[in-house]
Amino acid sequence: MAHDIRILTEAELLNMVPLDLALVDVVEAAFVALAGGGVIMPPILSMDLAAVHGEVDVKTAYIPGLDSFALKVSTGFFDNAKRGLPSLGGLMTVFSATTGQVQAVLLDNGFLTDMRTAAAGAVAARHLAPAKVTTAGVIGTGLQARLQMRAAHLVRPFERVLVWGRDMEKAALCASDLADALGIEAEVASDPAILVKRSQLVVTTTPAREPILQADWLHPELHVTAMGSDAPGKCELVPAALMRADLYVADRVSQVERLGELRAAIEAGVWTRGAPPELGAIITGAHHGRQKQSDITIADLTGTGAQDTAIATHVLGLPC
Repeated sequence: MAHDIRILTEAELLNMVPLDLALVDVVEAAFVALAGGGVIMPPILSMDLAAVHGEVDVKTAYIPGLDSFALKVSTGFFDNAKRGLPSLGGLMTVFSATTGQVQAVLLDNGFLTDMRTAAAGAVAARHLAPAKVTTAGVIGTGLQARLQMRAAHLVRPFERVLVWGRDMEKAALCASDLADALGIEAEVASDPAILVKRSQLVVTTTPAREPILQADWLHPELHVTAMGSDAPGKCELVPAALMRADLYVADRVSQVERLGELRAAIEAGVWTRGAPPELGAIITGAHHGRQKQSDITIADLTGTGAQDTAIATHVLGLPC
């Protein structure tokens, strides 16, 4: 029997899905679901296209209690900026969790991935960053750098943001955009070490394959969210940084061991703590989070299919 399939374009989704606390709560609920068990989330299917500086990832998850689940194809072609095109793209197909029929196709061109990734950063900051953050720093100058700072500001309303990138002109533009978006002071940092030293909350948002953030830059009252390492070969933090932290947290252990910062630390032979806690366990209280103001904490976010299912299901419940 034929049924209608809802098709939403990127333009429609841009008007429907704001980056707000409601979205942060939706993504937080996905982490809680992962902690509770019952979620079916196969390993990420990844295709590395080194010849064109690109990658393709396929993610999905079934979350008990939700009416739908999403199958998300995400592309990252990192030479696109030279062509005047966005680096990220893709789409989501949404299926009924009861019948398996297609309910919707979300032609988001990577928008929903960007939004749920930023919201995940806010979840990490909400549960791991110091209670008082006056200065936040972002390493990276792209769209996700902007979104991560906007999302973090929802849960830790800092007064100043620092931006560092390899291209100072792009860093200046990013800082200007953040000053306008958040109504706060924004500066370009001349060096990433200075940015980390002055910040209580730092987010790394690069596709780096050589570490940027060094272990000896870490200081008391610092939280770092590393979200750029989501494929084999990527690495934003020097492996020793994970051991220097008082608490290192994964979004999904099986993923960070293969794709995240933990992969590099294991390969370097410096990781000796066994399986780290997952962010969902911090949220539910099954594992302790930051225990004192002076702690150094790190969250390693590789992005999960549960987040994609959560935001896709959320979208279908929104008014057009």
